Amino acid sequence: MFAWLSYSIYRQIVKQPQLEESWFRIQQSFQSYKIIYLVLALLLIVVNWGLEAWKWMISVRTFYPVKFFQAFKAVLSGVSFSVTMPNRVGEYLGRIMYLPEGNRLKTISVTLVGSFAQLLITIIVGTAGLIILKPSLVSQFPQLKIWYQFIVYGLIILVSIMLLIYFNVEGTVSLFNKWIRNQRYVYLIEALQKFHSVLLIQMLLLSFLRYLIFVIQYVLIFYLFEVNVPADTIATVMSVVFLAMAVIPSIALVEVWLRGEISIKLMGLFSVNTLGIGFTSVTVWFINLILPAIAGSLLLLSLRVFKNEDN
Repeated sequence: MFAWLSYSIYRQIVKQPQLEESWFRIQQSFQSYKIIYLVLALLLIVVNWGLEAWKWMISVRTFYPVKFFQAFKAVLSGVSFSVTMPNRVGEYLGRIMYLPEGNRLKTISVTLVGSFAQLLITIIVGTAGLIILKPSLVSQFPQLKIWYQFIVYGLIILVSIMLLIYFNVEGTVSLFNKWIRNQRYVYLIEALQKFHSVLLIQMLLLSFLRYLIFVIQYVLIFYLFEVNVPADTIATVMSVVFLAMAVIPSIALVEVWLRGEISIKLMGLFSVNTLGIGFTSVTVWFINLILPAIAGSLLLLSLRVFKNEDN
């Protein structure tokens, strides 16, 4: 998949009309005021993962008092694990290392709720994006015309079911209690019983704010790389890209090329600068995943060193 996606993106970029001019304009951007777009996107890394840390902190506090800075370090450490694991499942491993024995496994269930909230926002906004982009997508991809309505209505039904599950955590816990035969493991989901509606709404709002940060970063980097498309169009297109990435299983190291392929296909409906679109996908992936993963790895190393010294 990695090789095929890389080759596919390469073929689309070399076919771009006025490729040399696009490359020259991108180089010029780094020598102009547009460099501030990159600086702002880098600063938003802290806001992005800070919001995720806040969301994780308020969920973990249902059973253990966690400070924000501790939650922030745990989230970054989770990113370092998730880079090489399918669909970011490694995030759970990194986060539990910052909690004491006896509370670590409990974090898995509450972290799942946070991930569920983020997925819910992604599907809701992505469905709206599909509806808005219908004329452009159907005209460019006629084969989608028959399936488009089924996809949209299917997503609406899916969102409705997910909202019922999300706002009925207590019922979900009761259901799991019936399934779990060994009562020794019931404590793993008992923390979910404290997830009241106010907390669930807070987590949804924080997830939506994170979503906005992602979109803003894409707008900034698209403009840096001379993909001059209106911000509302970028937001709509990227909502569909995020939706596609949410339903396609992948690991982060392949995700960048997969996201680049989808972005080129969709943003290509509004801009011929495939070089800039490809650069944007790689840059946003790098600043949002690789840089935090490096920071998380250093934090894990220091955590291990301090534990050894304590021993």
